[in-house]
Amino acid sequence: MDKLTHYRSLVKKLMSEYAEPMQRQSQDDVETATVFDDSSNQFMLVSIGWKNGHRIRATTIHVRLHSQKIWIEEDWTEEGFATALLNAGVPADDIVLGFHSPGKRRLTEFAVA
Repeated sequence: MDKLTHYRSLVKKLMSEYAEPMQRQSQDDVETATVFDDSSNQFMLVSIGWKNGHRIRATTIHVRLHSQKIWIEEDWTEEGFATALLNAGVPADDIVLGFHSPGKRRLTEFAVA
């Protein structure tokens, strides 16, 4: 299996694992969903619906595969999606914290780009 196919499969597996408890705890009018677009290599975990008369549209995790790396564009998980990737064996230099500016990325253990 090539690297991109492996990363695509791994990201979808891990994101689905994050989604399970969120879906069990979902309220009647708020749905948690995974959105996987293999053709553009974009993967999201989102919550959508209504709560107390207000529209809920929240992205918990947004990941994309770009230039043979895993770019984390959004991550509102407590322990961090990057940690889950590291625990699954992805090297830190294949993970980009896209939600940080390039200058801040240099100060992390992860790839700059």
